[in-house]
Amino acid sequence: VQLVESGGGLVQAGGSVRLSCLASDVSFSIYTMGWYRQAPGKERELVASINSDTSTNYADSVKGRFTISRDNAKNTVYLQMNSLEREDTAIYYCKADRMTPWNRVHYWGQGTQVTVSS
Repeated sequence: VQLVESGGGLVQAGGSVRLSCLASDVSFSIYTMGWYRQAPGKERELVASINSDTSTNYADSVKGRFTISRDNAKNTVYLQMNSLEREDTAIYYCKADRMTPWNRVHYWGQGTQVTVSS
């Protein structure tokens, strides 16, 4: 599975950005999709995830500001980021995750940089 993120860039604090992640697998709908981020000197952390049943999970730091969604017809997951803060500056990665009869498999995108300026 190939994941290609887009939509990152430079944005002012308080602004908004929407990230997109396009997946190559035709079975996209069965994957749990997630957005992670990694800031300089920090570990990669979960930002938000969305399951195949569209249930969602968010990190406390982004609740009420970020929204994850998916469009199975387009094999795409989105992350709408509002009220951005400087602390949101990071490389954002898309992850696809699913169980097989034998194990759990996951795939990562290459990442997209989001920089929030004051």
